[in-house]
Amino acid sequence: MLNYTRYSLKSPDELAPYLDGADNIFVLACNKCFKEFESVEETDCDEFVKMLQDQGKTVTGSLKADFLCNRTQTEKALEIPEGTENVFVVSCGLGVQTIADSVKVPVFAAANSLNYRGHHGMALTDKACDACAQCYLNITGGICPVVDCAKSLLNGQCGGAKDGKCEVDPTKDCAWEKIEKRLSRQGRLQEFLDQPVQVRDYSKVNYKAISEFVKAARESRFDGYYGGVHPSERKELSEDKALVRFPEPDMVVIPLSMHSGAPANPTVQAGDHVKIGQKIGEAAAFISGNVHSSVSGTVTAVENRPHPTRGGGVLSVVIENDKKNEIAGTVKPYGEIEDLTPEQIVDIVKESGIVGMGGAGFPTSVKLAPNKPIDAVILNGCECEPILTADHRVLLEYADDVIYGLRAMMKAVSAPRGIIAVEDNKPDAIELLQAKAEELDGIEVIGVRTKYPQGAEKMLIKRILGRQVPSGGLPADVGAVVCNVSTSKAVADAIRTGMPLVERVVSVTGERIKNPGNFIVKIGTPIREFIDYCGGVTAEDVSLKTGGPMMGIDLTDTDVPVIKATNGVIAVDKEHFETVSCIKCGRCVDVCPMELKPLYFAKYHDEGNWKGMQDMNVMDCIECRSCEYICSSKIPLVTKIKAGKNAVREMNRK
Repeated sequence: MLNYTRYSLKSPDELAPYLDGADNIFVLACNKCFKEFESVEETDCDEFVKMLQDQGKTVTGSLKADFLCNRTQTEKALEIPEGTENVFVVSCGLGVQTIADSVKVPVFAAANSLNYRGHHGMALTDKACDACAQCYLNITGGICPVVDCAKSLLNGQCGGAKDGKCEVDPTKDCAWEKIEKRLSRQGRLQEFLDQPVQVRDYSKVNYKAISEFVKAARESRFDGYYGGVHPSERKELSEDKALVRFPEPDMVVIPLSMHSGAPANPTVQAGDHVKIGQKIGEAAAFISGNVHSSVSGTVTAVENRPHPTRGGGVLSVVIENDKKNEIAGTVKPYGEIEDLTPEQIVDIVKESGIVGMGGAGFPTSVKLAPNKPIDAVILNGCECEPILTADHRVLLEYADDVIYGLRAMMKAVSAPRGIIAVEDNKPDAIELLQAKAEELDGIEVIGVRTKYPQGAEKMLIKRILGRQVPSGGLPADVGAVVCNVSTSKAVADAIRTGMPLVERVVSVTGERIKNPGNFIVKIGTPIREFIDYCGGVTAEDVSLKTGGPMMGIDLTDTDVPVIKATNGVIAVDKEHFETVSCIKCGRCVDVCPMELKPLYFAKYHDEGNWKGMQDMNVMDCIECRSCEYICSSKIPLVTKIKAGKNAVREMNRK
């Protein structure tokens, strides 16, 4: 059977009768349903346009759209250029029917829909397709006689219609009356009458066979974990850009809150001279983190400054860089892993202020002291966020350090197994790491399917270990610790050199950054300097974010510093959406990796029904934004979910 996720263009011979005499053609192509990650774009639309141009046809334009059968979104995006006389559609029967109902000019199917079946749970129309493999839409004006006619007649009316309704099903309009009216309006009725008698071939692929295929396709969604989405990767913007050390900033602003939990307490004051690696903030609680100076120089202020992820004033240490790069006397190697106890490794990680560097900023020393048996440490090298390439470069250029840090963390939690998980869109990193880990006991490198949010720790645990972290639970509850690969490198640096976490790798990228790149950056460097160094942005209507396009935080002020969790600064085209009411298409349910029902979160938020949100397990949401990405109505689901979580916490405190 043909691949369900792909269409195939009709052959030139099949298309010839419809192209004969047709000109001024607009081409529409659907981006397809159930589309898996592909390293190349679908080429059907471009191939068809080239074929038309080779035949001397005038192509008035073309459009590729997601879910063409989604009438709401398609009609918003559809602008047929003036002078268009014919529309050819590269899609299944649902897409063709939807377009035929939406435009006044003749519409033709340019693709074979042999491998399609009717309602798939995403079609926002009452249209259906029986997958008869003998599409008649090109001769019936885009109205399907098989599914729209209750008797599936192929050659005209039966005479049994009354007042435009079918005698078999009085709730249905007579399909053939609609076909006759549409063909007459388009001046194509005689053309249809001149057609030979149509005879349906029931030996061809039918609905039942396609339904079985679709069932198998749906089951494949559970490969690794349920749901997820496949946003455009756009890694090519910077994935091949080697790491470059970013120029020394004249001044750094180092927040005392760059981690989950309590802010650190300042240990310096204005006028103090500090050196690289010197502690300037003391962890204030079990879940907190030490903070160190990334430059040598003079503290000019300890005051509230804007923060890249927390908005308003956050207590920060401002240091004027003297560019002498003096290293603090406390920065000394701790020895080799073999000479350190598990407790000593945890103390080094804590003292060095190492936190999760994938975005969350959770103190790593807390992860390494779970008070529960751990049998596997997983390093997240997926970097599943589109556009970002910082971790990819770390894997390629610091592979030995990453593995060293993994070995240290395995010893810290007494885990016999260490796993580095890398998405399969980074084959160079997988190959390099597998070669280096080949002779190491207990360490393996696994290539995992490229699917967002593959890098979420609960998804990785389910994919790699086959274990389900319980609702409200932590990875340690199922015997696992998950850390980012950049975090692992920081652990290696702390042990080998004694240098605490004072710098990190950051991607500065996006289609609106003039010169994208990957940089080794001092913590506290102003983000504005990054953007200027890379040539600035190339348009006015641009969205700036720290992090990736899915979970990144909007930057309204670029005079904020790089912090420990800043893995990227991106500039992309700003998206403009008009939010409409939920249409219950179910897409958010289909893609939620936590198997939740996000549409109810939006409903209960608007009602102020916080108990309802709690009962629907809103606290299990990982805020990956898959639901918002796929939402037909463009509802700001994650904003509503975050508000709901805060309300649930407040409700439970009372």
